[in-house]
Amino acid sequence: MLRRTPPWYLLLPALLAGFVMLVPLYYLGLRAFSIDLPSIANLLVRPRTLMLLSNTFKLSLGVMALTTLIALPLAWLFSYSQLRHHRWLLLLCVMPLAIPGYVMAYAILGLSGQFGFFAQMFGTPLARINGYWGAVLALSLYTFPYLLLNLRATFLGYDHSQDEAARSLGRSGLSIFLRLKLPHLLPAFLAGQLVIVLYTIGDFGAVALMRYEAFSYAIFTSSFDRTYAAWLSLVLISITVFLLLGEYLLLRNRFFAKVGSGLSKEPPLVTLGWAMIPAATFVALVLLAAIGLPLLIIFYWLGLSPPEWSQLMMVPKTFWQSAQAAVPAAALAALFALPVAYLSVRYPSWHSQLLERLSYIGYTLPPLTLALAMVFFSIRTPFYQSLFILILTWAMAGMALAIGPIRTSLLQSRINIEEASHALGHSNFTTFVRVVLPNIRRSILAGFALVLVLCMKELPIATLLAPSGYHTLAVRVFTFTVEGQLAEAAPYALAIILFSSMFIGLILAHEDKSSTR
Repeated sequence: MLRRTPPWYLLLPALLAGFVMLVPLYYLGLRAFSIDLPSIANLLVRPRTLMLLSNTFKLSLGVMALTTLIALPLAWLFSYSQLRHHRWLLLLCVMPLAIPGYVMAYAILGLSGQFGFFAQMFGTPLARINGYWGAVLALSLYTFPYLLLNLRATFLGYDHSQDEAARSLGRSGLSIFLRLKLPHLLPAFLAGQLVIVLYTIGDFGAVALMRYEAFSYAIFTSSFDRTYAAWLSLVLISITVFLLLGEYLLLRNRFFAKVGSGLSKEPPLVTLGWAMIPAATFVALVLLAAIGLPLLIIFYWLGLSPPEWSQLMMVPKTFWQSAQAAVPAAALAALFALPVAYLSVRYPSWHSQLLERLSYIGYTLPPLTLALAMVFFSIRTPFYQSLFILILTWAMAGMALAIGPIRTSLLQSRINIEEASHALGHSNFTTFVRVVLPNIRRSILAGFALVLVLCMKELPIATLLAPSGYHTLAVRVFTFTVEGQLAEAAPYALAIILFSSMFIGLILAHEDKSSTR
């Protein structure tokens, strides 16, 4: 049997990870409450704060509406219809996750203006797409796959024998959808939209390029007023906590599983008939907007103003600079995640559960808020504007991503193998190194890859914490686009898409092949 007391070589790094996660909250609160209460009240009720709150709320609603209009029909088509090549089309519809929001904003901006794609190709400049609608469009085209994957998983897992039972009782198709299928979609809808809204309220790149004043953009522009920026960050954290609590309350005491084993029956696939043309057109339009548009604009600017050899050679140099921080950050995130996940699975207690919950702070905090808190922390240390702070902050932001695969692998591993090792006289440490680690090494690598992709395309943290003269691919794209140098930004945007697509393709390759759809 495993000892009740966790070994020190796992407990100490897990405690260190939990302590590190509390640092940004502490320094954010320290900066925010450095003024008196009347001054705090003036900061919170000033018209600009209320305007930012209203803008962020409207932006979230717009993105939620557009992503639902895109993802719900796609999820139904890829689950229930006889759409040809649906597996390849589904893969293509998920690939927009490889295109960050700021690259999507770059592509939309590249369509319009006197020197934009429309003006050069058709002789008529397209009106500038920016502000609210530009931000909604850029964020929706990037984030809709989160909702698509959640809805499709629910459609495929739905027990359709319930539909037959309802029909035998005289229910119509509309009634079955509203009273049976729609409630079952609620957890998937909330899960997908929660990720989308959290990303929307924390996004900086797309809203900054579109010149839309939401909370994240205001935090960056107000960073010289650190107290006001700290309070804006705390308001953003409060919104995040409210959303997480709201999802919990909506799903509390609701049951979606079958009672008894029953007979799960797959539905006959719907023959679209005359609707095949509009369905295929809809899928094609989504793919053209979400994938075709960024690639079109990137290659358009590359062709319009081909980069010189010296400029082109800056791309691999910048890629290498990005990797210099991203690879250590991904390794550190996996190193922190391993003991936390192991303690939560093998030594379950309120202590281990608390450490696991703390590990999600970095991922739950909006990136710009996390970066600002680390600025407050590092400015008091010799590590201010050092690569170490950037690596540490990226590791904090991605640690939750690394925990997921490791924890799942540990839950699927049989504990009696470890007990057999102990029975043969091996110590806990030897068992951990020679038995546990070999069994979960693939999950550790999967967590490392997820964090690596996050870091390579991350913008807000790199913008605030990168040392002077250090430029990542994301920072290059953002800087050139802000300055109107779309041709110069194109090679870096293409490098981000190619790198992210490669890793996301590898992740999607592990999709469950046992599914008939």
